Amino acid sequence: MKNATRKSIHYLKFDHSRWEPVENGVISEASVDLMVNGKFWVSWLCTPTQLEELAVGFLYNEGVIDTYDEVSIVRPCDDLSNVDVWLTSDVEPPAQWRRTSGCGGGSTQAAAPVQTIPPSAMEKFAPAQIPGLMDKLLESQELYHEVRGVHCSILTDGIGLRAIAEDIGRHNTLDKIAGQMLRMHLPFEKWIILTTGRISSEMLQKSARMGAYMVVSRTSPSSLSIELARQLGITLVGYARGNHFNVYSYPERLGGSRVGEMD
Repeated sequence: MKNATRKSIHYLKFDHSRWEPVENGVISEASVDLMVNGKFWVSWLCTPTQLEELAVGFLYNEGVIDTYDEVSIVRPCDDLSNVDVWLTSDVEPPAQWRRTSGCGGGSTQAAAPVQTIPPSAMEKFAPAQIPGLMDKLLESQELYHEVRGVHCSILTDGIGLRAIAEDIGRHNTLDKIAGQMLRMHLPFEKWIILTTGRISSEMLQKSARMGAYMVVSRTSPSSLSIELARQLGITLVGYARGNHFNVYSYPERLGGSRVGEMD
């Protein structure tokens, strides 16, 4: 675990007009290949942990599989440079991958099918609960507190945490959470996802695929993610810091009123 997530390096620190030699850890970044039924599919730039969950969750979020029962074998190689997945059915890799807006770039195919959450199916949530959940997100960042430079996402029902993932890539954290959900046979409905990363349209799409009715970020959403959240019936919250946050879609769930562009 330690060797996979961090690497010890020597560097110089400049502080108050003096240099200081330092030996410390930095977050590991590795290229990991996904092999499906013996064929190469894609390479990730990721933190090489929870690779089984990353592989299975990626295939779920891309719409390749719907349940863990479709997975026969999932096995990272010893040096963590690739993950072999064998499915119970024949599948072909997409002819062309679309680059995502993630740091370092990710890959996705056409949007996987998701269900629109009707406005009548509103899960009410007290605004005062958001800061408490964000505190849980920040407390869950074990790797971040050790070496920094890593994103974290959590899955919650509004009360307890059900899945946690850290990775150098924010998209990867959601794939790892999807993989955990599949392995634990959690239903893909009525969840809240909180993340330290920016919410792009791909992040919103993955969250919707996992059945999230609310997505909360410590930072900003993109214009496309706001548009998609409004289409899919998802409450999108950004800049959740302290007792402040912005709500970009379906504020009714938090006791707010739809105004302006939300109409």
